[in-house]
Amino acid sequence: MNNNDVLKSLRYTFNFSDDEMIKTFSLASVEVTRAQVSDWLKKEDDESFQTIVDSYMSAFLNGFIILKRGAKEGEIPVNEKRLNNNLILRKLKIALQLKDDDLIEMLSVADFKISKHEISAFFRKPDQNQFRVCKDQILRKFMFGLQRKIRP
Repeated sequence: MNNNDVLKSLRYTFNFSDDEMIKTFSLASVEVTRAQVSDWLKKEDDESFQTIVDSYMSAFLNGFIILKRGAKEGEIPVNEKRLNNNLILRKLKIALQLKDDDLIEMLSVADFKISKHEISAFFRKPDQNQFRVCKDQILRKFMFGLQRKIRP
């Protein structure tokens, strides 16, 4: 799943306006324009379409965490330069204060069965034996389940 798809899905799920999207980026100390946001949200076959790079997507997710949970005192989150599905899932889990059972429920809404052990493997360090890569299908199913839960 690419960053643009995640951004579009979050915008739809939480019914964000352009101003709310810009505000979310600014919470992570990144300034974006309305034109940039618009280009990121366009369809891929549109000539104005732009791919949102990992550092901007990371900033949006960090801003989303601050928006949903509030800022930590004296600590500004670092916007990662490289993102993967595991990090995206982790940031969404943090922002929405989800437990493993909540993730399992959202995936089951999207007709995807997974155990608690498999979920915890996504959040381990990559050098651990139990670490598991979160594939596009799982992230896509999670986003779909989240969307069905928030906007039935």
